[in-house]
Amino acid sequence: MKEINQEEWREKIAEDNDAVILDVRTEQEVEEGYIPGAKVIDIYKGQEFIDEIDKLDKSKNYYVYCRSGSRSGQACTIMDQKGFKNTYNLLGGFSQWEGEKTE
Repeated sequence: MKEINQEEWREKIAEDNDAVILDVRTEQEVEEGYIPGAKVIDIYKGQEFIDEIDKLDKSKNYYVYCRSGSRSGQACTIMDQKGFKNTYNLLGGFSQWEGEKTE
């Protein structure tokens, strides 16, 4: 896992053809707004979260976020343990996001 700030996040996603944006927040949080194009898998769903992660392509680059950066850090750690090559945690999370978002 690499922790990156918003500026690095935007730059990497813009030039990354294998980028997957992963939102690990709850449905209620997602209803309040999200980063366009994000795949939502709620980390609080436990085994269901693990099952969904297992279906993902481990060769892609995952840009993971939550509200503050804590749960996404946990998600990146789990993904790293499962053999994902590149996971990036958004420092500060969605609460600090200043880019394009859907509300």
